[in-house]
Amino acid sequence: MEKKYDVITYGRSSIDLYSANIGAPFVDIKSFNAYVGGSPLNMAVGTRRLGLKSALLTAVGDDQIANFLLNFLNNEGVETSLIPRKPGSRTSAVMLGIEPPDNFPLVYYRDNCADSKVNIDDVIHADISSTQLFEISATALNVEPTRSAAFYAAEVAVQNNVPILIDLDFRADQWHDPRSFGVTARAYLKYSTLALGTEEEILATMLKDPNQIKIINQQISAPEIRGNVNEAIKGIMKLGVEALIVKRGAKGSSVFLKNGSVIDVPGFQVEVLNVLGAGDAFASGFMYGYLNGWDWYKCCRMGNACGAILVTKPGCSNFNPTLHEALAFIESKGGF
Repeated sequence: MEKKYDVITYGRSSIDLYSANIGAPFVDIKSFNAYVGGSPLNMAVGTRRLGLKSALLTAVGDDQIANFLLNFLNNEGVETSLIPRKPGSRTSAVMLGIEPPDNFPLVYYRDNCADSKVNIDDVIHADISSTQLFEISATALNVEPTRSAAFYAAEVAVQNNVPILIDLDFRADQWHDPRSFGVTARAYLKYSTLALGTEEEILATMLKDPNQIKIINQQISAPEIRGNVNEAIKGIMKLGVEALIVKRGAKGSSVFLKNGSVIDVPGFQVEVLNVLGAGDAFASGFMYGYLNGWDWYKCCRMGNACGAILVTKPGCSNFNPTLHEALAFIESKGGF
């Protein structure tokens, strides 16, 4: 039987205020451009623009920012019927400085945020059995009730043979102890079919000492984390995922498989304007390939292309490529 959705993405959603003064230090920013964001929202839009039937499971407040997000999603064709409003909570926000090529300070406003109030009833309403793939971003695991709702969603997915992709979306300031990220993510990985993350996020998943983490200039999405990434990869693979996809930026990506094999996939060389959201664009391209039955190499090549396109843009969801744009870019760079 045909599924209602190709993918349901679960977790954060926000209004993203990006510096309009490219290259300016944060203290000198004069104005911001308003976009939409949050990893699951970015992926819902990214997969929809590639032609998939995408739904977003999150929550918004009873406020004008919620109207801003929902209007954008509806115009994109993303299914919004799974998004409840949470009275008394606020739709979250993010502010970002853009100082290419490698300085992107982030400030989160997530006190009493609505997307952390997603509960088990909201998951029941979403009907996880109705999708071909369930994607969750790990920030959704940081507090209750969204954490237990996420684990309930995993149980439903497993019971209905729906593959789970966990994005190891690590934001150190969203956890009372960064080690709790690893404890919780490892528990979720035992349900997961696929895992996706940067080398830093993989290290965070197996973190033993908070002193391994160093955040410079409030670059929350790109911390420096000391550790042995190969050992961390082995640790994640022991938890049972079929494949771990490692995002390596300009270097491309790698797939570590259950049978012990590794597939390295080259990236694309482009001039970087803004890296935030590139990983979500990668995930969108990867999921498109996965749901179309492509091999691992081709899935990651598509992901690399979508990420490379996005780093040349000043925002996230608003600039995700269409299928035609992604395929044309790949063709212009030598093909798959």
